[in-house]
Amino acid sequence: MDTPTTYFHWGFILISTPNLLVIAGMVVLFAIALVAPFPHAEADDDGRRN
Repeated sequence: MDTPTTYFHWGFILISTPNLLVIAGMVVLFAIALVAPFPHAEADDDGRRN
């Protein structure tokens, strides 16, 4: 905790490595949420859902 962190510097972007990892994790979690199927009930014999 007492040591300074490393920074990612790319053009005008300057961000600390821990913050970059948190943002990358949120983007990955968002992408997984977009492609993950939603649970749904199976249709009955008459085609209606429960």
